[in-house]
Amino acid sequence: MQLRGPLFLVLVVLLGVIAEAGKNKKDKGKKALSDCEDWEWGPCTPNSKDCGAGTREGTCNGEAKKLKCKIPCNWKKAFGADCRYKFENWGPCDAATGLKARSGTLKKALYKAKCDETIQVTKPCAPKTKSKPKGKKGKGKE
Repeated sequence: MQLRGPLFLVLVVLLGVIAEAGKNKKDKGKKALSDCEDWEWGPCTPNSKDCGAGTREGTCNGEAKKLKCKIPCNWKKAFGADCRYKFENWGPCDAATGLKARSGTLKKALYKAKCDETIQVTKPCAPKTKSKPKGKKGKGKE
């Protein structure tokens, strides 16, 4: 019964050491945050070609940072990956140009990007195809 006191003390010290070790592992992954709050971020620049993984550069009071970013390869390059728009339905097909159009209003600008308030996008009209008449299934030749 005399061992309870020292054993309890060793247990408490051991738990304290384990807790500190866990904190240090978590802190290793974090980078020191800057005191600056008014960062100016540039566009995402892909590492190769015109889409995929890349970097975004930012400056604040003479301090510079680079962040990893990604531009999807199917993204509309006309208005960039940092501008998010709410689009209307597609309009009717213009027979003269063979295009249909729709407009979008700015919903969100990421990283304080310079985005147009409204944009107009077009796409080719779908070619008209004749639908095949569906026959009855399960019947033999008659």
